Amino acid sequence: MDLTEYCISSNTVAADGVFSVKRDLVRLPNGNTSHRDYVTHPGAVLIVPILSNGNVVLERQFRYPLHQVFIELPAGKIDANEEVLTTGQRELLEETGYTAKDWVKLGIQHPCIGYSNEVIHTYLATGLIAGAHQRDEDEILETFEVSLADCLTMIQHGEITDSKTIVALFLTEKYLQSHG
Repeated sequence: MDLTEYCISSNTVAADGVFSVKRDLVRLPNGNTSHRDYVTHPGAVLIVPILSNGNVVLERQFRYPLHQVFIELPAGKIDANEEVLTTGQRELLEETGYTAKDWVKLGIQHPCIGYSNEVIHTYLATGLIAGAHQRDEDEILETFEVSLADCLTMIQHGEITDSKTIVALFLTEKYLQSHG
């Protein structure tokens, strides 16, 4: 069965430097038409930094749309014409001050398939070397470290609710189980 929807026309409803909101007229598989509203996103990279003691570097950051502080892994958007791994390396240094000797791609995530085309590339970073963070002026966060086991407990207790972080921590657990 062909489930593909085909774009008949596309209209940009709003746009800024990072995101845009689109409204497309589409032809459905049954021949009818409908509208699809969605956000375009340049993509992002999420990093699971693991220290030599086995702890994961996490961040606490206020997220304005929900008006609360969240516990997350370091992540950031991909700049125009930037390689995905370069984004991960840049974001890890900017947010935490760490650089990493070893990088393993754990996979990709599509966090908002109902309303955005965002793709998040997930990396495990090890062989960390501490340095000074290089955060943007409007980037205020706190870093701390926790064991992977405690991270998974924090998910179970609702302390970590950020979906990209949850997925990445589960990917990390499975990777480490199979690559010890």
